[in-house]
Amino acid sequence: MWRFPDAIWSTNEDGHNFIQYSVINRSEKIYNLLYEMSEHKNIYKTITDSSGNNLLHLAARLAPANKLNLISGAALQIQRELQWFKEVDRFVCPLNLLQKNSDDETPQMVFTREHKDLVIEGESWIKKTAESYTITAALIITIVFAAAITVPGGNNQESGMPVFTNDIAFTVFAISDAISLFTAVTSLLMFLSILTTRFAEHDFLFKLPRKLIIGLTMLFLSTTAMIIAFGATLFLVFGKSNLLMLIPIGALTCLPITSFVTLQCPLIVELISATYGGGIFVREKYGYFY
Repeated sequence: MWRFPDAIWSTNEDGHNFIQYSVINRSEKIYNLLYEMSEHKNIYKTITDSSGNNLLHLAARLAPANKLNLISGAALQIQRELQWFKEVDRFVCPLNLLQKNSDDETPQMVFTREHKDLVIEGESWIKKTAESYTITAALIITIVFAAAITVPGGNNQESGMPVFTNDIAFTVFAISDAISLFTAVTSLLMFLSILTTRFAEHDFLFKLPRKLIIGLTMLFLSTTAMIIAFGATLFLVFGKSNLLMLIPIGALTCLPITSFVTLQCPLIVELISATYGGGIFVREKYGYFY
């Protein structure tokens, strides 16, 4: 492209040039070349194809299956589609959002029609995920609340204070149990709010992923704190007379935490990266090739 800049005006058999074709096929690396062009890029703000589709109409089409399959989960797929639509919307002229093609459809109408099934799949995926984690959060709340009432070692019969009040391990238990309870409740509320949301297509861009990120992060913290509280209880009951008990207790405590990180953290990282990461589009360019 840098050697033959005039190639940007070449078209394929459907009459689409390289920018239009990159939008249709979701090729972000090719699309980013748009920001390496000088004033010539302005032509793409108004150009239309033989069917009257402007660039935003093309971005409103459903991405090819080979591109969608690279993203795990229907919710993240519709999020990526919305990111493409918003990116092209920022580039084209404002009136392009209202412009109609030969089928008398605006870009938003095309997007809604093309992504109707994907939105339904995304709603189902998020609901199933939220329902599963809601049960987990509710179980954790039950366990840690019961542990807070029936403290390890019981209470002093005269003062009513816990027997191990002055023990460091008991302090670790109390703090961890409280953290687990509060974060589990927060996680449960987030998952319940997901289940009662309206699931509009634009909610998949930030609103729903943000709730899922908060819910999963709080659930991770709650699980970790619960395991630490349980480990502290084991040490209070069995390890005070034998400090070597710290070794198996610590190893067993790390096991479920490591399992959670291995199994669930990739989903959290992917959600954070897709929602708040640098993105796939690069607008800052310091040189023009054409």
